[in-house]
Amino acid sequence: MGKPTLVLLHGVGLDHTMWEPVSALLTDRFTVIAPDLPGHGTRPPVDDRVTLAELADEVAADIPAGSHVVGFSLGALVAQQLALHRPESTATLTSVSAVCRRTSDEQAAVQARLRTAEADFAASTAASLERWYTGTAVPSGIVERTEATLRANDVGSFLACYRVFATADAELAPRLPEITVPSLAVTGGDDPGSTPDMTHRLADALPDCRAVVVPGARHMLPVERPEALVEALTTFIGSTGLIGESAHA
Repeated sequence: MGKPTLVLLHGVGLDHTMWEPVSALLTDRFTVIAPDLPGHGTRPPVDDRVTLAELADEVAADIPAGSHVVGFSLGALVAQQLALHRPESTATLTSVSAVCRRTSDEQAAVQARLRTAEADFAASTAASLERWYTGTAVPSGIVERTEATLRANDVGSFLACYRVFATADAELAPRLPEITVPSLAVTGGDDPGSTPDMTHRLADALPDCRAVVVPGARHMLPVERPEALVEALTTFIGSTGLIGESAHA
């Protein structure tokens, strides 16, 4: 029997390289797959009317049946969509730094960030970097690499995917109770956008989900605190009894 398969789905404006600190800690236990989402990295730009369903359908070909699927931010929404509509793909679901059932104030905040990106993409990039990294111990070289990835985006494609990120939690909310696979929701205690409250909302909405909040961490949890994320992830998957199952078995 081979190693179980772990699939890592990145956030909006990023690419598979954001997962390198996490992947390095997991390759001895898992076959790790970290695809670029549609409209990101090596993939062509997406249409400005792209939907969450389309993002999930396009990445589904990269996900072997029975994978442990981990999504970060926008990737968490994609992972939830896959667990809902392609349950054969998902042995477990982990939502990292995820949004869930935004309140009216939270919805207004993300719409304001979207308007900033529409009006001034460079200013939006700078604001994201400040929100994610200011006050953290993340090395400057990693921050610069994140900045380069953000700035390399096709702006129209980024905006289209950001619109999905800004709205799809409301689309998913009524159907979250239908996701029955074992699930984990994890975020940083100091994440201002994907807050601990949202993580607890998600854990309450999913029938079999536990919540973990990493104290002192911000939004880029896989980069800022990879060891803490890996500990939460492997403890969770180990507790399900599915750690020894291979996606290819």
